[in-house]
Amino acid sequence: MEPSDDSGIRVYTPSPSQSTAHGGARKKLQKTISKSVQKTLSKTSLLVNFLPTGTLLTFEMVLPSVYGTGQCSVVATLMINLLLAICTFSCFFFHFTDSFHGPDGKVYYGFVTPSGLKMFKPSLTVEVPKDERYKVGITDFVHALMSTMVFMSIAFSDHRVTGCLFPGHAKEMDEVMQSFPLMVGVVCSGLFLMFPNTRYGIGCLSA
Repeated sequence: MEPSDDSGIRVYTPSPSQSTAHGGARKKLQKTISKSVQKTLSKTSLLVNFLPTGTLLTFEMVLPSVYGTGQCSVVATLMINLLLAICTFSCFFFHFTDSFHGPDGKVYYGFVTPSGLKMFKPSLTVEVPKDERYKVGITDFVHALMSTMVFMSIAFSDHRVTGCLFPGHAKEMDEVMQSFPLMVGVVCSGLFLMFPNTRYGIGCLSA
């Protein structure tokens, strides 16, 4: 600390060792925060590969034409059930697809099995990787089920679906769907982060 001047104000000047220590601690803190943010963003970005975004978009585009004028006839109810079945199967099925880059730079898609990746076109001459990551596992079933639950919770939040499938129970369904989608979203998001998956199947970003 420097001696006071005539005005009685004391001027504090940190020693070089203290400045170096504070600078090192600050850089270490910034580096730690940067790594944490980068890791969080990379994990969060993988959610795009797990959530049924494409299936949900297709469902919302087709539902108005199936619902028609709002009269829940036998045909309209049957069509809504069929649409739900197709979209649910889509959510489940596409979680068992994966892709790889061939020697020619193209992306090839296949279906994961216990023995490895099976190409949709067996006639292709490209060599299929034999890595363990292309074998189906319990994580694939977990992600498929969670994706299906997310889709169903969002689909049943639509009054056009519940009105035709559960006529006369609109009040009860409204009470259930006020909290059910939020619960499913929180639980599934946590499971997706706890059990990460690196598959890049159909509808996902390429590997």
